[in-house]
Amino acid sequence: MTDAAFSVPPNFQPGEWLRGEGRDADLAICTRVRLARNIQGYCFHPVLARDESTELVDLVNRALTRTDFPERLRVVELTSLDEIERGVLMERHLISRELAASDRPRSVAVNEAESVSVMVNEEDHIRAQVFRSGFTVQETYARAEQLDDALMAAVPFAFSEEFGFLTSCPTNVGTGLRLSVMLHLPGLVWADEIDRATATVQKINLAVRGLYGEGSRALGDFYQVSNQVTLGKTEQDIARDVQAAVEKLISWEREFREALLRGDGRLRTLDRIHRAMGVLERAHILSSEEALHCLSAVRFGVHAGLIEGVDARALNIALLLSQPAHLQRVHHGPLTPNQRDERRAALVRGILQRR
Repeated sequence: MTDAAFSVPPNFQPGEWLRGEGRDADLAICTRVRLARNIQGYCFHPVLARDESTELVDLVNRALTRTDFPERLRVVELTSLDEIERGVLMERHLISRELAASDRPRSVAVNEAESVSVMVNEEDHIRAQVFRSGFTVQETYARAEQLDDALMAAVPFAFSEEFGFLTSCPTNVGTGLRLSVMLHLPGLVWADEIDRATATVQKINLAVRGLYGEGSRALGDFYQVSNQVTLGKTEQDIARDVQAAVEKLISWEREFREALLRGDGRLRTLDRIHRAMGVLERAHILSSEEALHCLSAVRFGVHAGLIEGVDARALNIALLLSQPAHLQRVHHGPLTPNQRDERRAALVRGILQRR
């Protein structure tokens, strides 16, 4: 198989979360609001029987595709997809790892722009997500409110006047709201300040996780910052807390990036960035982890004006297509880990050589 077979598919779009636009888009990859909801009259996970699961999924899918539902959504039955296609949805953040791996009846409804996804029969009956590129807390929350109102008009939610929205896990009871911002923080990582920065954020009950959320590592200097508390706080309180914390992290990141490009540290930083570029342009074997770390360094270099002829969009496409499921979709079939490393190197080389 030649390198040409691993070129970017025609008209490939990385989705809303990697669109690369909006406020502080050089640091803030995207903002996401996720709402956990359950339907009145049905058992909660994990005691939901399989036949009841099927009935629940059918009920929600019908509601989401009604002609009067304000969002135009396409329903994907996950039980009909193979492992690669489920992995693609997970890598695009449209479904969770848990939903991708589950064997129960389940689905996801997605709009054309991939700015809205509604997971059905995950840990909760409904996990509705709204994405917006960049650091856009208020705008993303406002869109999520509109979606929530539409869902409440379509299906009856389990709700308590005392506790708020009822969920399978007690940590989601109340608003059921998780508001997160995905950040690219190489300045803090390279200056060995990331632990102190994240500890400061965690003191105000915010969580800091990796690229794919809970349980994932912070590969490629990408971090998700989100609220942990949903009970006893209003949605506005949560939005304000996340907004303030992310603004502080962005300020620190900009300070440390500037410091890394001054004085004695500048040469070391330039060397790190250009070495990463050299690996991506020349490597014939490239693991997923190494690709993320190198793309992170080059992204820093591009936004600092140190690398010409490469734009952030090309790097975003390389980041997504180098993930295992996307890579195998481009190949049109399963690949062994060694084959993936070889094909990943060819694909990234091809993207960068087109500049």
